[in-house]
Amino acid sequence: MPLGVNGGITENNLSAYLLAPVNSTSYISLDAGTLHAGIEQAIAAKTFEAPAEVVLRRYIKAYFISHPHLDHLAGLLLNAPDDTAKTIYGQPACLETIQTHYLNWASWPNFGDAGAPPALNKYHYQRLTPGAETPVVGTSMSVRVFPLSHGKPYESAAFLVRNQAAYVLYLGDTGADAVEKTEKLHYLWQEVAPLLKTHKLKGIFIEVSYPNEQPDSQLFGHLTPRLLLQELANLGQFSGAEALRNLPVIVTHLKPTGDNKARIQQQLQRANNLGLKLIFPEQGQRFLL
Repeated sequence: MPLGVNGGITENNLSAYLLAPVNSTSYISLDAGTLHAGIEQAIAAKTFEAPAEVVLRRYIKAYFISHPHLDHLAGLLLNAPDDTAKTIYGQPACLETIQTHYLNWASWPNFGDAGAPPALNKYHYQRLTPGAETPVVGTSMSVRVFPLSHGKPYESAAFLVRNQAAYVLYLGDTGADAVEKTEKLHYLWQEVAPLLKTHKLKGIFIEVSYPNEQPDSQLFGHLTPRLLLQELANLGQFSGAEALRNLPVIVTHLKPTGDNKARIQQQLQRANNLGLKLIFPEQGQRFLL
């Protein structure tokens, strides 16, 4: 359930995706750039029948923040006064930034359970360690985290979410290994390839921020259609190319400046020789994996 899909400019439509098992209203929010405006769009589309405050307060059980840039965090901060007690999951450096620079009484009240006193104890910070699977409180899901490179020295995260034997992979902002001079995506693909090969991986959320015309020197830790397809071809080296066919790939974080979104979609569709099932999500419109 996309509450926000864009990678900038439109403050009422920034990265946030609700994920839950089929027939469940126990959602986790994968990033939280936009919350209330996206919930209102979902209600208008009859995706949700409950009032917005019920969705925010009762349906969303936890937040997973890939990195602390505002286009992935602003909705959580702005809605905190009306929210209920929940857990914020993330890598230690990400949570430290939220605690120190946002929920600190100078930028915003401290709704956390640590940091500048008095702590209001609405949100619990749950630090995720790569390699460990962590149960998600209030849901039947669990998660593993993988570090990503988002333009040196910044770090982002991927979340591998499991419900029983089914998995979904969500990547926050990330650059390609070849551009970032790292092997973080290489390691991630190695880890998830067995799940893809056995049809347990039901979909991948991954960003494409710029069209192919954007120079590598101005990507700032993001992907283009060309780089995305190269990276997924690398995944296919581990899983076998056939495993990629009809894999749902949800394309996130398109920057809406000018005709960027249309060009990105065209470039991906024309070059999709991997047989991927490309999904371009729309705010408030539910889809199943």
